[in-house]
Amino acid sequence: MIVRLRSLLTQWTAVVPVVAVVLLAFTWGRDLPGAIVALVTLVLAGAVLAAVHHAEVIAHRVGEPFGSLVLAIAVTIIEVALIVTLMVDGGPKSSTLARDTVFAAVMITCNGIVGLCLLVASLRHGLAVFNAEGTGAALATVATLATLSLVFPTFTTSKPGPEFSTTQLTFAALASLVLYGLFVTTQTVRHRDYFLPITRLGEVIDVDEHANAPSARAAGTSLGLLTLALVGVVGLAKGVSPTIESGVEAAGMPQSVVGVIIALLVLLPETIAAVRSARRDRVQTSLNLALGSAMASIGLTIPAVALASVWLSGPLVLGLSSTHMVLLALTVVVSSLTVVPGRATPLQGGVHLVVFAAYLELAVTP
Repeated sequence: MIVRLRSLLTQWTAVVPVVAVVLLAFTWGRDLPGAIVALVTLVLAGAVLAAVHHAEVIAHRVGEPFGSLVLAIAVTIIEVALIVTLMVDGGPKSSTLARDTVFAAVMITCNGIVGLCLLVASLRHGLAVFNAEGTGAALATVATLATLSLVFPTFTTSKPGPEFSTTQLTFAALASLVLYGLFVTTQTVRHRDYFLPITRLGEVIDVDEHANAPSARAAGTSLGLLTLALVGVVGLAKGVSPTIESGVEAAGMPQSVVGVIIALLVLLPETIAAVRSARRDRVQTSLNLALGSAMASIGLTIPAVALASVWLSGPLVLGLSSTHMVLLALTVVVSSLTVVPGRATPLQGGVHLVVFAAYLELAVTP
């Protein structure tokens, strides 16, 4: 019975990504009636769950920290492609799209996902334990990338408004790529042990003892299905965005709320995967997913929009408002205090979630 249920689950997670991509092909660029929006939403939810399943198969095959890196980069590459596409088609209204999306990703990952995982792990296991060296390095990289790309444009004077000049944008793009490349090298080659889960006694857990690793063929199949699922997630999220946009406008909320909702949908696979790792007391894996996603979002988005700005006619606004800069500074301070001890209680998780709630509240009522 158990084998049959597992077989059905595997078939289900294989079919849904294909259905999502087919549905995306039929609905892309079209105005959708209510019934189709409901169907798209249902398939979108299934694609999210399928993406989580296949990401966990790949993570089990390649081990940590490579597994969390695969999901973070896969989601971000597709997200970046979506941002650039919307900027090309969106005209002047899309001038702040890259900034809003990247900042939303930073707040969702560094406060929402981190806070939820710390809360789940500490409530379930008494204390959330992780590697301070690796997490601290990831946090420092995220803080530097966010400051260079999102804070500095507000204070530069070469161009009016919170924009970079061409030289400044080129530097920010190159710096983002260099820092992200250095971090990935550190995470996967030189100091891989800093990013592995640890026991209560501080011993590194380098092998998952719960089950045999899947075959190379199974992992390759999951990689392909993961890609299809993520394409479906991001594409279908774009498809339902006009409906979301109409709802936001009818509710009298700022247009930037649409970007927050889309970012929440796109980051759902990583959120679910991170919470599952936290429940298994693999908090370091959860933090790798969260901070790695924030880092990839900045490190890949800024170079992409810098390149796209060559043919974009409108302005590219990257500088944050004063309110958002305060939230970013608070996030960095709180995260630093969380990381230093290498362990966290429900209090730390609650603090991060309150900061995230404040960001959502200010997004709805600025």
